[in-house]
Amino acid sequence: MAKTNDFDLCKQYVMNYIENNKKQLNHCQFELTKQEQQFQTCSIKELSFEQMEQRLKELVDRERKYLSKRNNEKLLKFKDDSSEKQRLTTASTNSPMNNPENEYINRLITIREKQAEIWKEQLMLEIRIHCKFLPQNFDHLENFISPIDYLPLNNNQEAIEVKNKRFRIIQEAKRQWLNYFLNIYEIKIQEYEQQYQNEFIQLESLFSNNNDKTMLNNIKGHINNRINRLKKDIYDKTASFRRIILQNRQRSSSTKNVIDVSPEPYLDLISNPFDKRQWNYLSFGPSYIRVNQSAIRPKCQQETEIKNQPKDIYSKVENHLTGYPHLIPRNNAIFKQYSDHLLDYLNQSYFTPLSYKDQLISHEQAQILGSIRRIIQNRNLIIRVTDKGNNFYIGSAVEFEQKATKFFSDTNAFIELSCNPFNEILDKVIQLLNTLRGKDLIRKWQYEQMMPDRTTCELAHLYFNPKTHKDGIPVRPIESTIHASTTKISKFLDKILRPIFDAKCKDTTIIDGASLITELSKYNKKGLLKSTTLFCTFDIRNLYTMLPQEETLDTHMKFLHVHGYRKVKGISIDTIKKLASIILKDNVFAYGKKIYKQTTGGAMG
Repeated sequence: MAKTNDFDLCKQYVMNYIENNKKQLNHCQFELTKQEQQFQTCSIKELSFEQMEQRLKELVDRERKYLSKRNNEKLLKFKDDSSEKQRLTTASTNSPMNNPENEYINRLITIREKQAEIWKEQLMLEIRIHCKFLPQNFDHLENFISPIDYLPLNNNQEAIEVKNKRFRIIQEAKRQWLNYFLNIYEIKIQEYEQQYQNEFIQLESLFSNNNDKTMLNNIKGHINNRINRLKKDIYDKTASFRRIILQNRQRSSSTKNVIDVSPEPYLDLISNPFDKRQWNYLSFGPSYIRVNQSAIRPKCQQETEIKNQPKDIYSKVENHLTGYPHLIPRNNAIFKQYSDHLLDYLNQSYFTPLSYKDQLISHEQAQILGSIRRIIQNRNLIIRVTDKGNNFYIGSAVEFEQKATKFFSDTNAFIELSCNPFNEILDKVIQLLNTLRGKDLIRKWQYEQMMPDRTTCELAHLYFNPKTHKDGIPVRPIESTIHASTTKISKFLDKILRPIFDAKCKDTTIIDGASLITELSKYNKKGLLKSTTLFCTFDIRNLYTMLPQEETLDTHMKFLHVHGYRKVKGISIDTIKKLASIILKDNVFAYGKKIYKQTTGGAMG
């Protein structure tokens, strides 16, 4: 506010100032009330006097150890400094150094100090990245890319795509700029390292002429100790720098509108319905595991979990140890001992009281998650994992269902069934395996590996993951067949046939980016990679739903025949075809409240 004697302006300024203070006071009161409610929801365990006394003794003992450790570190540092100075003084007295030698030493120290300064700048930039508060020059990048002055008025989907494209362009530009900065730091550090090595070689040659290796080692140790202390001081100061950055980020109003380089959910909506805390939680991605989930559940739920969880863990460990190469008998006493230890460990893990801080964090995360679920449900939204990404997609459930409907109509590879054929397919699989085993076309161990379990089998189900990296955000179908009737047959055939395919097609198959680079390197060494070499890429849409099933089976059998296989693991090609046929032709799944059968291609995902 400029200086003025105008009464009305001064009055207005004071009124605004008071109003802002009232808003801040109300906000603080709201936060205090929220904290009080969280405190009331936390189950505080009453402690006896003896328990409190024991906890206090543990606290005092822990603090005493901390002080003792800190004092010992200071004492050791003082002793190291004193002994180092004494060693250097003694060495210089016994072997006086000339001016050229002193100049080399000073240059070596200067190079190391400059290198440490570059390392400090790199460390500070990494802290800024972690704290999501980049230097201002990164924020200026958004001004170079024109803001969205025009958005389609009658097409919300186009408006969303334009907004998200701009977001991705700026985010990717910032990431590339960050990589450039970090690479520059690495290059500078390497350059100083090379300068240091060159100078040290020359210093080494001076002392080698005098046959004085002791002095050289003392000088080297002195420089290393000095730089290590400098690095430690820099590292110790990063904690305070981190606090300052976090405080500045919290106070800054511009950070709310700045595009960050960290992964965020893909928002396929005009406006963001989530607040800052909810959005930050969603930004953790699908791999994030909420801390202490079971600790805040009712005790009855915890006891149920403890009863069920050991069964799965124990069965997996037992099956592994009783199989080859361990071959431990199932009646061995070690299994009973392991079962008891496992149960004791789970009881201890579940029922050990949490600290008050951990309880608050657990309750807060549970509340955030619950609020996210309510928003998704109330606004009829959908949340999915993005295809070829590690972030969430959030969009309208109605529009997402339209994409799924479009997939069914475009592929025309599915028919809707009026009844559930689960029992029919399961009986068909069991009958086929019994017939093959009865005719001795498959061995007993193969029969057992492929036989489905009636108690755990269920109908497969279909879901879709959005391809946010493509225009229009099409969907990728994923069929979950983990408990389907034909899954064990599919896994068995994959185990015996995939090694054959990999061996015969390794020269023409690109698995990932690393294998592509390897093959290009081989191609270059043969002198075939030239400036006129053309690269061609193509994208096959809906590959899994366009392959005719019968032709796919014939091609597979022909592949085995061409490469000289009449049997694989003792199973004839004709038997393999029958097993593969039931996988392809009896692929039935549920989607929504309907059941579909795939008539072209095979299972996806």
